[in-house]
Amino acid sequence: MPLYFCKGIYFMKQTELIPHLFRTEYQKIVSVLYKLFGIEYIEIAEDIVSDTFLSASELWGLKGLPENPTAWLYTVAKNKTKDYLKHHSIFTQKISKDLKYSAETFHETEIDLSVKNINDSQLAMIFTVCHPCNPPEAQTGLALNLLCGFGAGEVATAFLTNKEVIYKRLQRAKEKLRNEKIKIEQPALPEINERLPSVLLTLYLLFNEGYYSSNQDVSLRKDLCLEAMRLTYLLIENDFTNQPAVNALFSLMCFHSSRFEARTDEDGGAILYEDQDTALWNKELIEKGEYYLNRASCGDQLSKYHLEAAIAYWHTHKEDTKEKWENILQFYNQLLQIEYSPIAALNRTFALAKANGKKEAITEAEKLSLTDHHLYYMLLGNLYTDVDDAKAVEHYEKALHLTHSNSDKALIKRNIERVKGLRI
Repeated sequence: MPLYFCKGIYFMKQTELIPHLFRTEYQKIVSVLYKLFGIEYIEIAEDIVSDTFLSASELWGLKGLPENPTAWLYTVAKNKTKDYLKHHSIFTQKISKDLKYSAETFHETEIDLSVKNINDSQLAMIFTVCHPCNPPEAQTGLALNLLCGFGAGEVATAFLTNKEVIYKRLQRAKEKLRNEKIKIEQPALPEINERLPSVLLTLYLLFNEGYYSSNQDVSLRKDLCLEAMRLTYLLIENDFTNQPAVNALFSLMCFHSSRFEARTDEDGGAILYEDQDTALWNKELIEKGEYYLNRASCGDQLSKYHLEAAIAYWHTHKEDTKEKWENILQFYNQLLQIEYSPIAALNRTFALAKANGKKEAITEAEKLSLTDHHLYYMLLGNLYTDVDDAKAVEHYEKALHLTHSNSDKALIKRNIERVKGLRI
């Protein structure tokens, strides 16, 4: 990537730098302004920050890059905010009385863009977005929109639906927060403990949407996964939210993301776990996963994130040992007792096949009868391979009919060809 050297700092070209800064700095600045204006006026905050980046695009193209582009953005955003407050007397007279500052001083207040206030503001937004007044699906959409900076179109792509549906869903969710008069502030410790499970579920779903993308053209959305990890790490950095379940969730994310590069081929097609090249696994992320899983072991509460992280830990050991699969099987048994999930039950049968053999696993898998899910038939295709290859092909063909993912279709076709090749 072409770089320019300026006053001891390397910069990308302007055409590359502004999109990069938009992704890394937009949410930091806007979260502070969200907190300043409140949930009623989040659109004002978004307009000010968007206008800041528009100014950067126009002025940097004419005058060249400033000495410190990030500091420039922060300064301009502060000035634009103060200018807005100064020239909108109706806002300051009618609205600011309900906010943190009085109408007389609101436009003179310092816009604090320190690292601490940015982190505090983002943390406050996490708890605002994940307020239980909205259902989990709406919370995840809001997280993508308000915490990660995704537009309605990008959120629609993530949820495999159209932009209009997502736009209405986001508007309803925001209106619900307004009607409930939810304040953008870090909740007190009792409220943190009460609402943290909802926050963790939203971040978990956000990561999963990236890791098991529902988009028909991509099987892995790294941007969603990395945003979920960034937000989870914010919880770890705060003393009140740095709890065992948070560390367990971050550990799970580290283990899963360690295999990003091995999960897809050059064309973006999915690669099954058993076919992955372990040389592509990120050992640093595996070590981080182990570190945070150890930190999660304090306390006496066992969450589903602990168990899923433990399962993911064993998946970072490629060897097909009996110890490995028996451990994974036992963790799945515990997981299903804590919180039953059809997909977890499906995954358990794969571990059962590895630990106790395919025939026992086939019996358990067929009891699930998830006949509307392509993963069910993909698993049966795998289990029947070498047991009854004709049935294996039959199940793979059913999976092919049900899936919408181009990546999964390519994988299923390869499996069909492989099984048919075995039969020749």
